[in-house]
Amino acid sequence: MSIIGVGIDVAEIERFAVSLERTPGMAERLFLPSELLLPSGERRGVASLAARFAAKEALAKALGAPGGLRWSDAEVYVEDSGQPRLRVTGTVALRAAELGVSSWHVSLSHDAGVASAVVIAEG
Repeated sequence: MSIIGVGIDVAEIERFAVSLERTPGMAERLFLPSELLLPSGERRGVASLAARFAAKEALAKALGAPGGLRWSDAEVYVEDSGQPRLRVTGTVALRAAELGVSSWHVSLSHDAGVASAVVIAEG
């Protein structure tokens, strides 16, 4: 196995919150329903959404930032253990296959008003 790509991104949480409020439907364009809602059915907090957005940006960077990737073709989810993971389909899966990506590593964080994510594509 070797590292094919690494991506990192940060998102200012308050700025992200303002963008979500100002742009109706933005959250639904960026995230799948499973990313927007907690298992309880409540809407996920803005810091968590900002970290997921940063992960999607970092994922695109790990793939070389090609045009044409769809936000809904990447899902950030958390295993029962608490470990964040990526599930890719469609345009993202196609680009990953072109590069030979066979596994993903993702780390999310949010603190001091900033959400961040690192994505490593391995193949």
